[in-house]
Amino acid sequence: MSAAVFTPVNQVRLTNVAVVRLKKGGKRFELACYKNKVISWRNKVETDLDEVLQTRTIFTNVSKGEVAKKVDLEKCFKTFEEQRIIEEILRKGVLQVSEKERQAALESSFKEIASLVSNQTVDPGSKKPYPVTVIENAMKQAHFSVKPQRPAKLQALEVIKLLKESMPIERAQIRIQINFPVQFKLVKDQLEALVVLTEHLEVNSEVEMICLIEPGMWRKVEICLRTATKGAGILQILCLRSNENDVFG
Repeated sequence: MSAAVFTPVNQVRLTNVAVVRLKKGGKRFELACYKNKVISWRNKVETDLDEVLQTRTIFTNVSKGEVAKKVDLEKCFKTFEEQRIIEEILRKGVLQVSEKERQAALESSFKEIASLVSNQTVDPGSKKPYPVTVIENAMKQAHFSVKPQRPAKLQALEVIKLLKESMPIERAQIRIQINFPVQFKLVKDQLEALVVLTEHLEVNSEVEMICLIEPGMWRKVEICLRTATKGAGILQILCLRSNENDVFG
């Protein structure tokens, strides 16, 4: 009679999984996940962990089915709460992918960043946006490298600063409309100190201003208007580029 094959109870065999790995406290911890769901969870599209994880088991090595010891989990994460540990691994861990997948993801991120830069900037001479292909070529010439763990929007801002060293490029101005009751008309001078240009000013029972602002000034204008008018003012975006006529309201 042949002997039965013994499988240790602390081993779980999983195949065709995406692994999220986090090194903490000198130990390695891994989760067996569905790759696309990990990305969705990080982007706050997916919120159900059971849709992200193939199993709630926390491993030291998924491919070998080696399960993490509870004593190591408590020592490294300072908690027994499985949910908190899993969420930290998902949030901070590295998603293990093949070289082909990694390269495809980097290329996709590169194009996304270039598109964001194109949408947020203009040629200061023509006040028109650069085509995405021009931005991509400029990024390559500037030897820009995508950082997978950083949000694309933050990297787009870094790219704008980088490209200013080699080409004429500036942040696109935003056209806004401001309305507030005429009794607060003194706020007009405060607002005009924050804008680049006032294109239109009309004073009747209320004051209406159409202005151009630098993108970074939106928050300051909003706070100034809200504070000075006790919340009675209205601020809206007319277009995201000063040379466009699209109304975003």
